[in-house]
Parts: sequence; C-alpha cells; structure tokens
Amino acid sequence: MPANRILQEARKLRKVSESLEVLAEEFAPISDALTVLSGSVRNSATLLEVLVELKLTPAPRLDSDEE
Repeated sequence: MPANRILQEARKLRKVSESLEVLAEEFAPISDALTVLSGSVRNSATLLEVLVELKLTPAPRLDSDEE
C-alpha cells in the first residue's frame, strides 16, 4: 500500500532529524545550522504523515442511524 511506504519514509526522515540533533550537540561551530536542518527534516516528515492521513487514508463512514 502506498500509504505504508510513505509513512516508512517519514520514519526515516525522523531518524535523520534525530541524528542531526545529536551532531548539533557535538559540533558547536555549526550547531545552529544543524538544529535548523533537523527541524526542517522533522517538519517534512510531519507533512508526509499529514498528507497520508488526508489523502490516502479512507475517511470514516458516517451513518445517519448512529445519531
């Protein structure tokens, strides 16, 4: 299913973001830049997850009998 593949890529992006955060702690001269990049990668992962939720996940069925 395409949604699962996209979510798998989002998980990979989150791991990259975490790795960049660790590097930011280790390399003070470029810490700010690495932190910004980490946040950008994390935001991209979030956008992929939202996209999957909005476009590839079936909408819940609304039955008028349940009201």
